Amino acid sequence: MAKQSIIWAPDPILKVNCTPVASVDKKIISLMEDMLETMYAAPGIGLAAPQVGVTKRVIVLDISKKDDQQAPLCLANPEIIWRSCENIVYEEGCLSLPDFYTDVERSAAIRVSYTDRNGNKRQINAEGLLAICLQHEIDHINGILLVDNVSTLKRNIFLKKMIKVKKIARENRQSNIATA
Repeated sequence: MAKQSIIWAPDPILKVNCTPVASVDKKIISLMEDMLETMYAAPGIGLAAPQVGVTKRVIVLDISKKDDQQAPLCLANPEIIWRSCENIVYEEGCLSLPDFYTDVERSAAIRVSYTDRNGNKRQINAEGLLAICLQHEIDHINGILLVDNVSTLKRNIFLKKMIKVKKIARENRQSNIATA
């Protein structure tokens, strides 16, 4: 397994509507494993393929608590096939938007169809944090970011801040390379 770099917004790859996975082969399984390693190292509870530069409909997540045994889920081609009428509001963050948290209203319960890492078609019923995480990551593979759920003013302020942070990080990397 190999830890990947997480892409920060704004970046055009994060706005791509990802392509379906034709089959869960060794390459996709390797991607899922790399994504899990990256997610755990971040640390985070979910990660979508475009966040590591791959425009495939693949997500991974693990909502287990810090001291509990890991319980990762790897999903190819996840699709929400049912939503409850009831909504909940939950404060969300995103690995592609460091230090940005906002309340988001989402379906309280959902049913998702997907292909697992063994190539089997499955469905999962989810509520609470699992439902929130699934909806957040499925948004990613549909080109929707957490900042798309806030006002235009708040989004623009945050994205301008991210551009500055990315520029400083890039300059620091270049400075480190020059002194090496």
